[in-house]
Amino acid sequence: MKPTANFNPSREAKILLRRSRQGALATLMGGSGDPYCSLVNVASAPDGTLILLISRLAIHTRNILADHRVSLMLDERGPGDPLEGARIMLAGRAEEAGDEQRATLRRRYLNAHPSAENFVDFKDFSFFCIRPSGAHLVAGFGRIVDLKPEQFLTDISDAADLIEAEQGAIAHMNEDHREAMNLYATRLLGAEHGNWRCTGCDPEGIDMQAEARTLRLEFPARVTGPGELRKMLVKLAEQARAKA
Repeated sequence: MKPTANFNPSREAKILLRRSRQGALATLMGGSGDPYCSLVNVASAPDGTLILLISRLAIHTRNILADHRVSLMLDERGPGDPLEGARIMLAGRAEEAGDEQRATLRRRYLNAHPSAENFVDFKDFSFFCIRPSGAHLVAGFGRIVDLKPEQFLTDISDAADLIEAEQGAIAHMNEDHREAMNLYATRLLGAEHGNWRCTGCDPEGIDMQAEARTLRLEFPARVTGPGELRKMLVKLAEQARAKA
């Protein structure tokens, strides 16, 4: 089916990946190869790669360790008929994170799922990343398309300074600029008032969360360092205040 003219599949996929907090993970049962599906919490790495925090005691983890091939279904989780909302299926391999990745994945995951602080350091829990080989996006009638990883992941090759400064920027926004966070949510994104907080930032935007609600605020231009990030957030706050 040919997508409609005003449809930007890369943008739709990126927003859905960044906003998702839960998904249906499909793995292959050891021995039989039968499909096995389970509900998992997810977060995103700076480039949009999805992060899992799963226990080795779980069947899906044992399946992954025997056969790394997985698929993951994510959807908007909006009210009404779920088939009327956007959803995306990722196919790829689940790989256990190495020690060099753990610190970044840990803070990104806990920003999205603070309650995981209670068990994140249990010995049986490990972080896994889903390395996608492709995705199938369904975003409505005439909006069905297959995507390659480079179409829905974010290039971070030039953003090392931003990633290093990310957690400090998040803390600063959440501690000192909650008014601006609410302005972003309500005036720029049309959401309702809430206890909005920042959960992540990357070259293309920031992620926001209030209880179970999530938002993605896209930047009008790419940002790769903390100075650029500060200027961008100030500019967006000014735009939000100007929208009565």
